Amino acid sequence: MTRILVIVPFALDAEGIKNREAQSGYVPLPADWELTYRPVTCGPTSFMSPHDWGLMDLAIFEAGCNAEAEGFDAVCIDTMSDSGMIPLRSVLSIPVIGAGKASMLYALTLGGKFSVLAQWKPALPRYRKAIREYGFDRQCASVRSFDQPPDFANLLDGKEDKVFPRMRDVALRCIEEDGAEVICLGSTTMHQAGEYLAANLPVPVVNPGPLTYKLMETFLALGLTHGRDVYPAPVESRIDMVHAMMKAGAAAENAAKG
Repeated sequence: MTRILVIVPFALDAEGIKNREAQSGYVPLPADWELTYRPVTCGPTSFMSPHDWGLMDLAIFEAGCNAEAEGFDAVCIDTMSDSGMIPLRSVLSIPVIGAGKASMLYALTLGGKFSVLAQWKPALPRYRKAIREYGFDRQCASVRSFDQPPDFANLLDGKEDKVFPRMRDVALRCIEEDGAEVICLGSTTMHQAGEYLAANLPVPVVNPGPLTYKLMETFLALGLTHGRDVYPAPVESRIDMVHAMMKAGAAAENAAKG
C-alpha cells in the first residue's frame, strides 16, 4: 500500500473535504494507492494578503511535518500557492509536491506561454508574486480573473451553469488577446471546471490537483525526491512548538465561535 497525504489548506468539515477528494476521480491512480485528505488544524480564511500567506505556510507545514513518521510515502499540497512546501521539504525525506510551480512547469512542456485563470481580483497579487519568484515572467502571458468570490468548502458546486461559461470567456481572452498557448487553472478549487474547459478551449488546460497526483506517481516510480543541498534539515527541530501553536490557535478560534 502506497500512502499519500494530501494537505487541504483550510480547516474544513467532512463535507468540504469530500469536495476536495473528488479530484482523485479525474485521473487513473494505482490500485494500491491510499489518499488521505487532511485539513489544517487552523489558519487563515483566505489567500489574499501577505498576512494570509504567512499563516498558511505555518498551517500547512504543521499538518504535514510528521507525515514521514506516520508512514506516508509522499505529500501533495492541495493549493496553487505552494504554501508550506519549502519548510516541509526541509523536515521530510519523502517527496513533497505543491500544485503551483508544478502546474506552471508542466504547462511549459505543452506550450511556450501559459495564462493563469484566477477566481477573483483580490487573488491576483499572490499569483504575480509566485510567477515572479519562480522566474516565469517571460513565459506567463497573463493572469486574469473571472470575478467569482471563492467558496473553499463547496467549490464551484451548484454554480456550473453560471460560472463555467464565464471561465471559458476569460480563458479565450487569455488566448486571443494575450497569446496564451496553455491555460492553468489558478486553484485546485476549480477542478470541477477542468473537463468543461478542456472541451471548450482550443489549447491544453492544466488541472493542478489531479496533475500533482500523476506527478507524484512518476516521482515514486523513479525514486525521486528533493535534494538536501537545496532543502537542508533544521539544525534544531522546533516541530513540537509548531504543533503547540496550531493547537492553541484552534482552541482560540473555537472559543471565539462560542
